[in-house]
Amino acid sequence: MPHVESPLRVSATRCGLLIVDLQEKLVPVIPAGESVVKQTRRLIEAAERLNVPFAATVQYPKGLGPLVPAIGELLETAEEKLAFSSAVCRNAIDRWANQARDQIVVCGIETHVCVLQSVLDLIAEGFYVYVVADAVASRSELDERIAIERMTMAGATMITAESVLFEWLGSAAHSEFKAISRMIKDYEGRDSFNKSSKLSL
Repeated sequence: MPHVESPLRVSATRCGLLIVDLQEKLVPVIPAGESVVKQTRRLIEAAERLNVPFAATVQYPKGLGPLVPAIGELLETAEEKLAFSSAVCRNAIDRWANQARDQIVVCGIETHVCVLQSVLDLIAEGFYVYVVADAVASRSELDERIAIERMTMAGATMITAESVLFEWLGSAAHSEFKAISRMIKDYEGRDSFNKSSKLSL
């Protein structure tokens, strides 16, 4: 019997990466904000290597500032919005739809506001939406937990950043496997250092 690849897996050829509102005045007030930025940056760097298109939105940048430098330096522009849902920003979303990219991987803040509303709207449009659980966050754990429950019940799939990377690759035979593997190991090393540093304080 031939191997059948599940359509539920995240595919680099069917996917777009949407980064929601990782802005200078928002990230510092999120307890896990720094970790979300690091995970998101790793996703963007992998997306560049694997030809996965990515785009970012910013909520009222006049008041909340631009993207944080660690993310902004990897993107030429970010679409501005006043609505909480990033689905109102059509440049990337329409382009991905026209390219038959029916999967959208979502990361950013806050889980219970802009991420939640974006995800619900994208599902309503017919996209398969994957929420990167370790690359979204809220100020409140309760808000985040309830939002994740709502998104899951609505049809979104929860996934981790590392799972996204390996599903984009699909195989150790991929030409970028070694580079992505090094990226994962480098991140784990930095993360372990950061944890040990915090514990020693």
